[in-house]
Amino acid sequence: MSKRISPLPLDISSPPAFEPQSFDDPAQAVDALTALYERNTTFLIDSFSELAKGAPITSRYRAFYPQVSIETTSFGHVDSRLSYGHVTAPGVYTTTVTRPKLFRHYLKEQLALLMRSHNVPIVVSESSTPIPLHFAFGEGAHVEASASTFIDIPMRDLFDTPDLNTTDDEIANGEYIPPPGEPSPLAAFTAQRTDYSLARLAHYTATSAQHFQNFVLFTNYQFYMDEFCTWARETIAKGGGEDSYTAFVEPGNIITHAGSCQPETDATAPRLPQMPAYHLKKKGHAGITMINIGVGPSNAKTITDHVAVLRPHAWLMLGHCAGLRNSQRLGDYVLAHAYMREDHVLDDDLPVWVPIPALAEVQVALEAAVAEITGYEGFELKRIMRTGTVGTIDNRNWELRDQRGPVKRLSQARAIALDMESATIAANGFRFRVPYGTLLCVSDKPLHGELKLPGMATAFYRTQVNQHLQIGIRAIQKLAAMPPEALHSRKLRSFFETAFQ
Repeated sequence: MSKRISPLPLDISSPPAFEPQSFDDPAQAVDALTALYERNTTFLIDSFSELAKGAPITSRYRAFYPQVSIETTSFGHVDSRLSYGHVTAPGVYTTTVTRPKLFRHYLKEQLALLMRSHNVPIVVSESSTPIPLHFAFGEGAHVEASASTFIDIPMRDLFDTPDLNTTDDEIANGEYIPPPGEPSPLAAFTAQRTDYSLARLAHYTATSAQHFQNFVLFTNYQFYMDEFCTWARETIAKGGGEDSYTAFVEPGNIITHAGSCQPETDATAPRLPQMPAYHLKKKGHAGITMINIGVGPSNAKTITDHVAVLRPHAWLMLGHCAGLRNSQRLGDYVLAHAYMREDHVLDDDLPVWVPIPALAEVQVALEAAVAEITGYEGFELKRIMRTGTVGTIDNRNWELRDQRGPVKRLSQARAIALDMESATIAANGFRFRVPYGTLLCVSDKPLHGELKLPGMATAFYRTQVNQHLQIGIRAIQKLAAMPPEALHSRKLRSFFETAFQ
């Protein structure tokens, strides 16, 4: 076989230049973003396919992400009740956009709020950020495997590949300072950062990003997932239930539609992924996604880093914890009002001196859900639930070390429970402006000699897991009934915020 070696550097081949377009209608602006994105990704995919078939290498291939911008010369009059939907000062603001079909509803909402707040048009144009070939193909593509014909020249010499030097959380962390003369960011995540997380989500959860819902439950036990699946299948078989759920999606993108007891195909997931996700879907992504994140703060940070780019309306942690007070009993609930962070995985992104506040809307929904499901009300609710500080630690076997250090710190913090994930999930919710909450169930009391043993655990799980899950679902339903603009708290916004939620 003859080699196709070409001299470098190569000329750059790109789609025709795109002239910026101005819009007064958010739907038309999103249509333009979609058309531009589809044109540019199609160009990359088609170019790659031609080369894979043996076409001569004559140039380097490059296409760019679309971007959306606004310019305002006035501070304007914004609705002070809203935590998003407006910019903080006159200037030019922009963000790159990926997968506009996936984010269509979100983009329309954000752009409409900007137009309403500042009475300015939206400009759609082509950015200067190249689309990596891997991301142009989207989920499920095996670009490297298909590139076996490119043995004479590195694929990076022909196409742009993911650039981790520009894929970071500087904007979300409040560390990004635009260079002089450059526009300020409209959104916390750039297109390439979003694409990176969409690919990671598919890998870790074995489900497509399109199935994720706006309300997310995290757990650290498969028992909860089993109960959720049982309840979801029963709900879907009945036609979606009173809340009109439309489908249930399992790992491997196995879909069961409302009114059916069987998936639409006979496909089965070859194996469970690292953090399996299940989605009880509703129109407008208003349903429930539940993810088993496994054990530990590293997993908790990993999954929330990626779910955050989908801009959910809330996420809650349902799991087990060590009760630290003598008055607690196995099976009691813990509603976190504060967090003691000894997980360390977010130390570089969110210093431990940053307080993680309780969010009133989420706390009220969780407490009301406990009351409704258990039947306890008012002062009687204290029989089965405590509110207070939850500590999160990165050493599951902390009991085997000298306890004077951790026990002293827990006592000084007035902690009532200890786990390995809750503070991480809450802190990343705070960092990414996603409303968060935690409701845990006491499964052992190590300070009082009540360790988690197999026989005891079986009885405990059998009696408490279903009730705990139903409380979480009820809380989600209460949050979903709230308008998004009321749910997204101003507590989560810093001095200089992006306009997009």
